[in-house]
Amino acid sequence: MKKLFQTSIAILSLIFVLSACSSQKNTVSSNVSRGKFVGTWTLNNVSYDGLVQNAVQNVFDQAPPEAFVGSTWKLTNSGNGVYTLANGASQTIFWSVYNGGTTGTQFQFKKLFEGDKAKNVAEGYRLDIASNDGSAMTLKSPVAVGNGTGYIIYSFTKSN
Repeated sequence: MKKLFQTSIAILSLIFVLSACSSQKNTVSSNVSRGKFVGTWTLNNVSYDGLVQNAVQNVFDQAPPEAFVGSTWKLTNSGNGVYTLANGASQTIFWSVYNGGTTGTQFQFKKLFEGDKAKNVAEGYRLDIASNDGSAMTLKSPVAVGNGTGYIIYSFTKSN
């Protein structure tokens, strides 16, 4: 009985030491809560990192990146949302925060069309969360460039 007790203590100690020494996941943006996205956002600026302007002709299968400047994005707590471009074109979306990305936490959304249910739509878009303090947000969309990656950078401010 004494030997069983000693073995159990030794195993528990080993588990404790190993769990304390295990590496942690990349948590670059994991402190961004879902609640910081809820509200109405205006996309104020589109810039580029590692890309030349006009290198990307179409984003979100809809329009050039610059066409999104001035767009409003209404995001509800339920995950429903809509964005409206400056030219009046609107798109219903379902959005969420994805915590399993290799680049950290990401903002993801699916475009929904009449009759679509979000659970049945398999394709969507993921953008890296560079920052979100609840009143200003920067999202980065990775674009493959040669053997590397460039980014389209979207800068938003919260309207309400």
